[in-house]
Amino acid sequence: MSTFEKNFTTEEYRRRIAKTRHVMAARGLEAIVVCDPSNMSWLTGYDGWSFYVYQAVILTQEGDPVWWGRAMDARGAERTVFMQGADSIRGYDDTFVQNPDKHPMTDLALLLEELGLGKARIGVEMDNYYYSAAAHAALSAGLAAASLKDATGLVNWQRAVKSEREIEYMQRAARIVEEMHRRVIELAEPGMRKNDLIAEIYASGIRGIDGFWGDYPAIVPMAPSGMDATAPHLTWDDRPMQTGEATFFEIAGAHRRYQCPQSRTLFLGEVPQKYQDAEAAVLDAIEAGLEQARPGNQAQDIANAFNATLNKAGFEKDSRCGYAIGISYPPDWGERTISFRRGDATVLEPGMTFHFMPALWLDDGGLEITEPILITETGHECFCSTPRELVVKT
Repeated sequence: MSTFEKNFTTEEYRRRIAKTRHVMAARGLEAIVVCDPSNMSWLTGYDGWSFYVYQAVILTQEGDPVWWGRAMDARGAERTVFMQGADSIRGYDDTFVQNPDKHPMTDLALLLEELGLGKARIGVEMDNYYYSAAAHAALSAGLAAASLKDATGLVNWQRAVKSEREIEYMQRAARIVEEMHRRVIELAEPGMRKNDLIAEIYASGIRGIDGFWGDYPAIVPMAPSGMDATAPHLTWDDRPMQTGEATFFEIAGAHRRYQCPQSRTLFLGEVPQKYQDAEAAVLDAIEAGLEQARPGNQAQDIANAFNATLNKAGFEKDSRCGYAIGISYPPDWGERTISFRRGDATVLEPGMTFHFMPALWLDDGGLEITEPILITETGHECFCSTPRELVVKT
């Protein structure tokens, strides 16, 4: 038996599997092949940095799931998944790894045949980072009598409402990201190399706080300054921080793979009026959006309230302003389901968790002030207590 500390009880995993099977049955699927590592972990507990090679969880309508992956990673599966027994963990030979003459999906096809699924309707995550066109072609060729159906997002949507333990892990991640932001404010100053500051952010994030250790985030810190901050997804370099520049820090605390992202913006020196105006507009728009963050409302209600308030102040944000979060692996800490945008009619439920992501990218910098939130029985809670403001150091 594994001595690796399990993140959840077997009963919780079985509840998740039952939810997933209900949707599978509604779609007429006899099995699903799950390659997304977040979904693999949510269904079984598997946790390892092995997603650069092909791996999957096979879930049918009966019995335990089956983990399938590189043979050397089978020991990691034994130590992390809730299933026990050799039949639940299957490894393929290393000659399949990054070999142009052999694709691992041909081995998976043989396993599915062995499991009696050679002529089954099988769901696959076709629009997913970890399931390539070559993988689909190889699996299709190896399962010529089966019917492969697109099941992208099927498991992701079952993750939308979090359990009490999941929320507890996100609360711990929130304490960690609070400490990361505190460390930024403490250390950042003109002349400090950006990579040195990022090193401190990483140290705080991994060290954790209050006895809770930090896991690795699903996205690296994004911390551009000045003109670099006019773009949303640049990272860092070794340039010294400068007076008169804004730097936004889009970072996440992580605990047991549960992510709690939060952004704040730091301005070194005297703040120009347009940044003061942008801050005031964003803060008002955040309040308007949060007023709509309650069960029974739709995801778009938050976006519509946010954008209407922002537009009145003379600013526009043409991208979504939030998305679902929870358990995640690189390269994304979002769940790729619900978005705060016009047209998303998803009804909010207690236990849903989001990154409310208000951000403005101006002509000479950026402003990000964001909040991870939990939908409660009566409204919402913000996971973090980080002051909601443009941080100024003179």
